[in-house]
Amino acid sequence: MKAIEGGSHCQACTDVGIGRRSFIGGALSLAAMPAVAATNSSEVLRFGLTPVFLSNDLEVLDELKRYLANSTGHEIQLITQRTYQEVTALLVAGNLEAAWICGYPYRKFQDDLTLVATPSWRGRPLYQSYLIVGADRGASSMEDCRGDIHAFSDPDSNSGYLVTKAYLAQRRSSEDTFFRKTFFTYGHRNVIRAVASGLANSGSVDGYVWEVMKGIEPDLVSQTKVLVKSEWYGFPPIAAPAKLKGAPAFELLRSAFLRMGSHPVGQSLLGRLQLDGFVDAPSSAFDGIAANIELVRRLG
Repeated sequence: MKAIEGGSHCQACTDVGIGRRSFIGGALSLAAMPAVAATNSSEVLRFGLTPVFLSNDLEVLDELKRYLANSTGHEIQLITQRTYQEVTALLVAGNLEAAWICGYPYRKFQDDLTLVATPSWRGRPLYQSYLIVGADRGASSMEDCRGDIHAFSDPDSNSGYLVTKAYLAQRRSSEDTFFRKTFFTYGHRNVIRAVASGLANSGSVDGYVWEVMKGIEPDLVSQTKVLVKSEWYGFPPIAAPAKLKGAPAFELLRSAFLRMGSHPVGQSLLGRLQLDGFVDAPSSAFDGIAANIELVRRLG
């Protein structure tokens, strides 16, 4: 984490997540769904969502479903799970046509996944990880968080876990030795709540989520402040099984996301999400995440 002090502003994959074989095996037991098939006029397109802030907003979910159904001409089934791992497992196993996931599992399973589209936020398909503390705390640097009870979002989250883990690994430390205690909240919103309530002294959170929530829930977010901002990383993308690339379902969903800004419902949805739109970002946008995975693998 490249620190901007006082701002307002992996071990191998099997060490910080799970092994590929057990991962896919878990996916098969998680949901008894047919594998991806050729698209026809009656096919239901299954779209997965990780537990980011939007999954708690029923109006956003309804608008997303209506927009995708209108744009693709197919019934849309939105599938949410409690953890990033569960959603990514379904995607890798071919039990979803696409999902909005984090850049971390995308790079971990890049041989099994392909990009559909990437959100653009404030003019770029990039975002940051924030390390937050209580608003009244006198901390001025990451070092002041030594000995904290620290809240992470999800073990497969880049901004909510990997960035902080890599920052500590680079300094020959780890979350177990640097912090007094850590726990996962399984949602960036929940990290903010944990820090705001004092359940955690500090937390690692998606900077985009923190910024959006600052407008949606100002009373909550004002109880926290950003201590450190990371460098910029590829924004959590829409991904699909690699074997689906070029198939009708893939092309329909890709077109729907890339053209979202030209549709009235799509424009409304982008407004709710505070995104510029979706773009065709290169996989290299996620190289910083891959570098952190390798850093943790070597030093974590």
